[in-house]
Amino acid sequence: MKVLKAILEDAQSILDIQKVAYLSEAEAYNNYQIAPLLETLDETRKDFGEKTVLKAVLNGKIVGSVRGYEEKGTCYVQRLMVHPDHQKKGIGKSLMLELEEYFPTCDRFDLYTGALSTGNIRLYKSLGYEQYKIEMIRENIEFAFLEKVNKVTVPISQNEIGAE
Repeated sequence: MKVLKAILEDAQSILDIQKVAYLSEAEAYNNYQIAPLLETLDETRKDFGEKTVLKAVLNGKIVGSVRGYEEKGTCYVQRLMVHPDHQKKGIGKSLMLELEEYFPTCDRFDLYTGALSTGNIRLYKSLGYEQYKIEMIRENIEFAFLEKVNKVTVPISQNEIGAE
């Protein structure tokens, strides 16, 4: 499995996976009007111009994706998805870790997921994310908000080495 930057031509495949992957979320909340299921191909394509879109490729086929963008020092993580046939194999974790690599200068990473989505929350916590609030923001669903502080060390400049 490889994680690569997605290209615009991948938009349809990613949207198809999204529609299948988010069905379990819709079922958990008995709400099939959630944003990931209603998203159009044009909206997915628009994200390619505004966000970093990564894809997980296995045997030449896209099996997962994640999106992120930076704003004021924070990387906002969106639409982590893995096709149901390939879940629980570390693909989501690989996508998240690679996305974090794309934003090394961000101070923090921020995301939200359904508050009842215990598997998602467990994954994010295993990656160092901490829940900081629960809020109902749309679709009559409570969302858990999680963040991770970027602990990338800043290299010491040559001028500071040996200075007294």
